[in-house]
Amino acid sequence: MPMRVVEIARSILKKNSTLALGLRERFAKQRTYVFNLLSSPGAGKTTLLEATLRELNRRYAVAALVGDQATDNDAVRLHRSGVPVKQITTGGECRLDAIMIEQALEGWEPATLDVLAIENVGNLICPAEYDLGEDLRVVLFSVTEGEDKPLKYPLAFNTADVVLITKTDLSLATDFDEVAARQAIDRVHPGVPIIEVSARSGDGCDGWIEFLTARIDAKRFPLAATLNEHSHPHMHSHAHADGPEHEHVHDHPHGHDHPHDHMH
Repeated sequence: MPMRVVEIARSILKKNSTLALGLRERFAKQRTYVFNLLSSPGAGKTTLLEATLRELNRRYAVAALVGDQATDNDAVRLHRSGVPVKQITTGGECRLDAIMIEQALEGWEPATLDVLAIENVGNLICPAEYDLGEDLRVVLFSVTEGEDKPLKYPLAFNTADVVLITKTDLSLATDFDEVAARQAIDRVHPGVPIIEVSARSGDGCDGWIEFLTARIDAKRFPLAATLNEHSHPHMHSHAHADGPEHEHVHDHPHGHDHPHDHMH
């Protein structure tokens, strides 16, 4: 019986990956940039997304899909950002999957959208296994959750394209160890971008929006992005706790395929 369960699970994930590939091709053709937010409950995902949507709505045609097992509370909150929002109630399911996204898009015209945001169900286990055809997988964890969160949920952080450490305005109150948190992330996913933000104070939000809009524009205007990469390599400087400030020059790829057929 356990073997049968594993076979069924593999079949479900394989079907999801096929559907996600179709969604990714559809979004690529329409040049709609899609980002998928994952976190545990209480990490500040909805609050940050509301602020993000409000800012993106100044420049782009934006919409959002919100997954929750029950209630439309998060969708109601996100409506305040001024963008179209559609609720996906998953019932007994602890995550969104590609077929839910496909069905939610019926009646909408993604071709008219520059950006589609997906707020996944509050969970760092199930959602990590399901590709939704997104360009960017964003994993959040707050300073209130403990520095070892990435070690407890390695798949979510390993498949992340960027990690947001949230609620940084509470760092002092929670005695948050930033160095330990970054080391935990690096153990699971070396080199993944890490951005610290506080939706309440606004600290770090400009950096997050800049990170996001650069990738949105690269998909919407690929030729301009290519020319810009060749003409202006990206340079930034930063300081480490154990060393002086130094500079790095990067070429950042934009958009990639990442099927998530992982089993536990």
